[in-house]
Amino acid sequence: MTTINTSAPAPARTGRASPLPLVAVCLGYFLVILDVTVVTVALPDLDRALGAGVTGLQWTVDGYTLVFAGLLLFCGGLADRFGGRTVFLAGLAVFAAASAGCALAPSVAVLVAARLVQGVGAALLVPASLALLRAAYPEPAARARAFGVWGAIAGMAAGAGPVLGGVLVASFGWRAVFLVNLPATLVALVLTIRHIPRSPAGPRRGGLDVPAQTAAAVSVAALAAGCIEAGAPGHPRAVVLGAFAVAVLGLAAFVFLERRAPAPMLPLALFRGRAFTAATLVGVLLNTGFYGLLFLAPLYFERVQHYSTLRTGFALLPAVGLLAVGSALGGRLTARTGPRPPMVAGLVIGAAGLAGWLCAGPGTPYAALVGPMAAAGFGTALTMPSATAAVMESAPGERGGAAAAVFNAARQLGSVLGVAVFGTLTAGGLMPGLHTAAMVGAAGFLVAALLTARWAPGTARAA
Repeated sequence: MTTINTSAPAPARTGRASPLPLVAVCLGYFLVILDVTVVTVALPDLDRALGAGVTGLQWTVDGYTLVFAGLLLFCGGLADRFGGRTVFLAGLAVFAAASAGCALAPSVAVLVAARLVQGVGAALLVPASLALLRAAYPEPAARARAFGVWGAIAGMAAGAGPVLGGVLVASFGWRAVFLVNLPATLVALVLTIRHIPRSPAGPRRGGLDVPAQTAAAVSVAALAAGCIEAGAPGHPRAVVLGAFAVAVLGLAAFVFLERRAPAPMLPLALFRGRAFTAATLVGVLLNTGFYGLLFLAPLYFERVQHYSTLRTGFALLPAVGLLAVGSALGGRLTARTGPRPPMVAGLVIGAAGLAGWLCAGPGTPYAALVGPMAAAGFGTALTMPSATAAVMESAPGERGGAAAAVFNAARQLGSVLGVAVFGTLTAGGLMPGLHTAAMVGAAGFLVAALLTARWAPGTARAA
């Protein structure tokens, strides 16, 4: 394994690399994913405490993922230009400060604002973490296994979120789900400073492409706002259509600016690769279905089945409990077979799980939903490391940060759309909306499976 150059004295080399750098990177990523799911079981308590309403709850979840998705490309470019370690440390600091702001928020407006800043920290952390892993594992097979560990950490975070959130909310109130980030962030900061060497900065050609970044952020924000506000009572149709129009214009401006930028943050040539483009679309569809369901499921258990917050957290275990297992298995299978087989299998299994929610109703026994939740979670987790490997393998080495940013931006855009669209579908009633969302999510998974079968790499490269 190749070590990263650093000005500090390198530790003595042994037969085995120290696990502490990987622990530091994965801990930061753990916090990013934890804050996507830990909030879900706190939503009913947030509604009661702050009078958020469904639209306020959507913005509480999507405010985080919206900024996360909108800034990932820019932050991926920062990781390439200034080094992954520097950007990773900055992300940890911002994330910790914003988490404190969320915990102290006196109103929904302040909470949403703090969640936006949290998204900035998350956007700094994720592409930097993948860039550091790519540098540490240059061989494709070893890299696939490393991505499997990284994905398993994400699965553990997503799985721990609802249960940890349920325990924290039941014991200390909803503010505790944000306070828990502070000690974990401190540990990650110490480990990163002490055990991750400085990574070399890439060539700094041109500026930071701020106009294109602004256009991308405006486009994503307008798209999410249009989806969310479409289900809010009292909003005229012209406002929603105007938001979608701004999203289209922002996207067009982004492409125009990137084509003419001397140092584009998103090299459009990346999308000439069919595997890269297909895996990116899979990331959007995957997160749309899974995280959209994860937004609606706690509302179903608490409002329809009348579960307590703590019981709701444990009720979601089948959906999130297999994420770590599926991610680890997906990484191993990808190293042996290439991305295509585990991606197709995972997407088909996930589609079946999402479709299984069509049986949900006021009198549905909990046991009937265990299988669908487990299938949706396992299928999602099995797919993710394979899709990550497909994206990273298809990008040039010097564009690792940008490729990671594109893929994670696609995933987070999917999360934003899942919460926004699925939440809006419940405007006419929770149960009809949940059933429609299940069908939409399952169809998206099947489309992703077809894209994978046609374009994803089918065999592993030699290490």
